[in-house]
Amino acid sequence: MPDFEPDARLIEDTYPITELPLCQLRLMNDARFPWLVLVPRRAGVSEVIELDEADQRQLWREATLAGSVLKECLTGDKLNIATLGNVVSQLHLHVILRRHDDDAWPAPVWGHGQASPYDLDTLASLRDRLLAEIEAIDWKAPA
Repeated sequence: MPDFEPDARLIEDTYPITELPLCQLRLMNDARFPWLVLVPRRAGVSEVIELDEADQRQLWREATLAGSVLKECLTGDKLNIATLGNVVSQLHLHVILRRHDDDAWPAPVWGHGQASPYDLDTLASLRDRLLAEIEAIDWKAPA
C-alpha cells in the first residue's frame, strides 16, 4: 500500500494543526468560518465504509472531540460535521462551527463567496488556542 499523503488541494487550502491517533488535523484557510478538516492517514481511502470498524470509531471520536474543541475555543450556534469528497476524493471530514450571522448562514459553506485567508498573527493565535485544548484530551477510543 502506498504511503499516506494528503491530497494537494487539502494541502493548498488548509494549515496543519497536529497529528491525532488516526487523522491529520488541519485548519481550513478561511477566516469566515471556524473550520477544521480531519484527514485519516490511510492511503487510497475515499469512503468511510472503506475504513475498518476500529478506524471508523476513531474517526467519529476525533470528529466529535474536534467539534468540542472548536466550541470551547470559539463561539458558535451550530456544529456541522460532514464528508463530501465531490472535489477531493481522498477521505476527509469537515468540522465547521457555524454562526447565525456568518456569511453563508443558513446555507452550506461550500462554494459560498471567496475565502478570506487568515493573517499570520490570527492563524498563530488560533492554532495556539486549539492546541492548548487538544493537548488536554485523550484522543484514543476506549477498547
